[in-house]
Amino acid sequence: MFEFDQSAVDALLVDSAKFRRIYDKHASLKLQISGVNGRKVGMKPADLEGLKKAKLLLKDQMAGMLKDFRPVVPSAS
Repeated sequence: MFEFDQSAVDALLVDSAKFRRIYDKHASLKLQISGVNGRKVGMKPADLEGLKKAKLLLKDQMAGMLKDFRPVVPSAS
């Protein structure tokens, strides 16, 4: 999902319980959606759209947290 910044994701997964909860919920929704799309589970189109919107909201929240995450880099003085 955020392969471009996997080190920051890994750090947040360790350091932030909130990020970890959001990440886990996003992964759960992703599995549910793929089950519906793979026809393993039936679902009303409106319900599927709701899951997709919830997943997107979680992804946006994680993106915001990643944007705010800045590892402390010692200055070269």
